[in-house]
Amino acid sequence: MPIYVSLMKFTDQGAKDIKEAPERIEMAFKGLEAMGGKIIDFYVTMGEYDYVAIAEGPSDEVALTFLMGLGAAGNVRTTTLKAFKREDLVKLVKRLP
Repeated sequence: MPIYVSLMKFTDQGAKDIKEAPERIEMAFKGLEAMGGKIIDFYVTMGEYDYVAIAEGPSDEVALTFLMGLGAAGNVRTTTLKAFKREDLVKLVKRLP
């Protein structure tokens, strides 16, 4: 399954309602699972981003749909990167001319 790294920042609403964050995060995990994906790892971070999530999903379309739902909820804004494993890099480099 494709892997995605999402960097998240609180919106003003998300910061104001921080006490509800653990429940919202759990709901998001379950929502992604219902769509056929899963959270591989999740971190609360210090610095430019407030959360970092590593997830896998069945397709880019599922990932995008999930991320649009997160954004629509209004608590975080995301920047998401599609990630490839080291083994993928080896295969890709071997295909170079």
